[in-house]
Amino acid sequence: MPEPNPELIKEIEQLAEGYKDSSPQEILEYALKRFDNGISIAFSGAEDVILIDMASKIKADVSVFCLDTGRLHPETYKFIDVVRDKYNIPLEIFFANREKTEELVLNKGMFSFYKDGHEECCGARKVDPLRRSLSKRTAWITGQRKDQSPNTRASIPVIEVDSAFGDGTLVKFNPLANWTSKQVWDYIRENDVPYNELHEKGYVSIGCEPCTKPVLPGQHEREGRWWWEEATKKECGLHSGNVKSQV
Repeated sequence: MPEPNPELIKEIEQLAEGYKDSSPQEILEYALKRFDNGISIAFSGAEDVILIDMASKIKADVSVFCLDTGRLHPETYKFIDVVRDKYNIPLEIFFANREKTEELVLNKGMFSFYKDGHEECCGARKVDPLRRSLSKRTAWITGQRKDQSPNTRASIPVIEVDSAFGDGTLVKFNPLANWTSKQVWDYIRENDVPYNELHEKGYVSIGCEPCTKPVLPGQHEREGRWWWEEATKKECGLHSGNVKSQV
């Protein structure tokens, strides 16, 4: 993996410090202005839709992409098209790696992750398409929040150099890092933002259908993801730098 440029790291750390108390809109405005057509929003089909709503009010032709693992809920597929139509954006879809997925299913079946962990499946279905998407970018925008996972996301900055993807110069923006779930849902209601109907069925954190379940009152939202694994492992590889930073 290429080593990040020390000068870039220092610059981004200073930016992160300067923007740590800024609103998501202010962070988005800086990101979109600085990187223009080289930046894209990663949309998961969940409440991170608010990033698209915010960005569309700043820049008309904002770039957005999704990862289709082939295992998403039907409701998520429907929601992706709702967002595409509402915001009139050419939402890019990156599909799972065909060869790796076929090999995995041939050798281990459809649900091997229940036995030996989700890393291999996520590698083929999520990490590979993300890598292909990010190879076209100089920066990307995520919906990560600190309150989503105390084990892996508690220390994420609003701006960082991506340590897991790119050539060492890829910049990653987390505009919602300091927002709570309540703030996200207040924004959704106040701005009439569409949302995935799975949220009305008890799903808080939404991922692939076999690896996501509703949570009960009082449970943390990430308890509904990969519930058979340790909490410290609940990252799919898209944000693997978070896990390393907690070690």
